[in-house]
Amino acid sequence: MAGRLKQPTGRYAGKSADERQAERRRRFLDAGLQLFGDSPGFRATTVAALSEAAGLSTRQFYEEFRTLEDVLSALHLQVNDWAEQAATAALTDAAGLPLAERATAVFHAYAANVTGDPRRIRITFTEIIGVSPRMDRQRLARRARWIDFICAEATAAAERGEAEARNYRLAATAFIGSVNGLLHDWTAGWVDATLDQVVDELVQLLMAILRPANRSPHDT
Repeated sequence: MAGRLKQPTGRYAGKSADERQAERRRRFLDAGLQLFGDSPGFRATTVAALSEAAGLSTRQFYEEFRTLEDVLSALHLQVNDWAEQAATAALTDAAGLPLAERATAVFHAYAANVTGDPRRIRITFTEIIGVSPRMDRQRLARRARWIDFICAEATAAAERGEAEARNYRLAATAFIGSVNGLLHDWTAGWVDATLDQVVDELVQLLMAILRPANRSPHDT
């Protein structure tokens, strides 16, 4: 298909064209969250099935998206945005607390958000893998945002004397990989622990990375 169909203009049923378009898009994304994040999964979903689940037509689908991959892309970004907003809000609320307590608050908020709906974590860690080079680039770009988030907070902690002053990018990259892997495995039932225990383990790992400025690497 060369491009999207022309959008209607004017008001209908009390809604503007932009409002109707936003509602259609939301319904397609809600349907994608259900079908991609639960059953049958992204690879087994068709445009017709997604449109039926959204209560809309395939013609309306092509008014909003070009391919099902566009829906997956939008969902992946949305799920990451929700988690980032939860983590940022928790960080703001925890301002002034000791470093370990701030880290605990942030990761509890992040983990609760991303694991609160199993469909979100499946889209984030499973359905997007290996779909296309475009999706791989998007996944790595969002991972880079989380790495930047950790690096920024580690640098701020170092400036306050709470952590060692050093380049944290390599450590942050390894830490985000641990977060993704552990939460994926916990959600899949491969880790025999509560979510609180998982978060506590991640916080301990982060605190080991953020060595206080007055502690030698050889101290215990």
